[in-house]
Amino acid sequence: MGSTRARIAIDAMGGDHAPAEIVAGALKAQAELGVEILLVGDPQQIEDSLREQDALGRVCAGQLEIVASEGTVEMHEEPLSALKRKPKASINVAMNLVKQQQADAVVSAGHSGAAMAAALLRLGRLPGIDRPAIGAVLPTMVAGRAVLILDVGANVDCRPKFLEQFAAMGTIYSQYVLGVAEPRIGLLNIGEEPSKGNDAAVRTHQLLVDNPHIPFVGNAEGRDVLSGKFDVIVCDGFVGNVLLKFAEAVGEVVVQVLKEELVKGLQHQINDPLLQKSLQGFKQRVDHVEHGGGLLLGVAGVCIISHGSSQAASIANAVRLAKGAIDNQVLERIQSEYRQSPVEQEVRN
Repeated sequence: MGSTRARIAIDAMGGDHAPAEIVAGALKAQAELGVEILLVGDPQQIEDSLREQDALGRVCAGQLEIVASEGTVEMHEEPLSALKRKPKASINVAMNLVKQQQADAVVSAGHSGAAMAAALLRLGRLPGIDRPAIGAVLPTMVAGRAVLILDVGANVDCRPKFLEQFAAMGTIYSQYVLGVAEPRIGLLNIGEEPSKGNDAAVRTHQLLVDNPHIPFVGNAEGRDVLSGKFDVIVCDGFVGNVLLKFAEAVGEVVVQVLKEELVKGLQHQINDPLLQKSLQGFKQRVDHVEHGGGLLLGVAGVCIISHGSSQAASIANAVRLAKGAIDNQVLERIQSEYRQSPVEQEVRN
């Protein structure tokens, strides 16, 4: 699909480093992607951050607008009650911009539960989708090949039909955003055999086998997740979130150990340009920052949930992820898929 002039609403008050790093990432995305940015939050704090960026020469001419909001949902707050108490909170205002078609997507590094709840309350679910899922992209051992894991936190408990829907949405995302012509879909389980796992896993396996619209290739064990054998792996949000955070921690440990060992063994070559280029390439393959966050699949709008610790590079990549979903019409394709092949809900309950 061709590129569009996307308008991205960014929750400037969400995240550990808001608003400074959020603003810096928004400016980076604007410069690199040519998107229009709507910075949602406290105008004074955003303007202060913009002045700091301007002093560094990072503010360029382009489409950028500040949209005022009042307050934010704190990490310790229960999402639904906080959203109701704070109707003008930054995440609520950002979601409303998409609902009112003043923005094409939302990016937030704030409270992930609040972002998902706000998306459901303000945007609603896509027809045919019972539960939305957060998809996260991880690197694999095969160069140039990534794996999409979903769900990684939106749904702690999942019925088999939810996992089937995740697989269908993941197939479309893998094809049209990640560029995999024939994605291979797997179900995370404790063994390869169809009979392995709990009752939900066995029932889900059969649903995936029976669905002609899902290119299901079988169960994926934990050791298979980063092997490159699968392009999409589905699981419930409890397992997926643990898996995601463990993978991120392993990546950080590997990078740190590699740096320490190189300093020991290659003290006179560490500044060699070729070595530096290789290190940078390695970091890009294992660093979760390079992916920017996860797309909330299944809601009637493009919503990217970024890491709470996101800094400028991660926010810029989250905007890139949002633009990719817009350009490739992910929402429209999911809707089309469910219009063409309606799921018999009673059978799949």
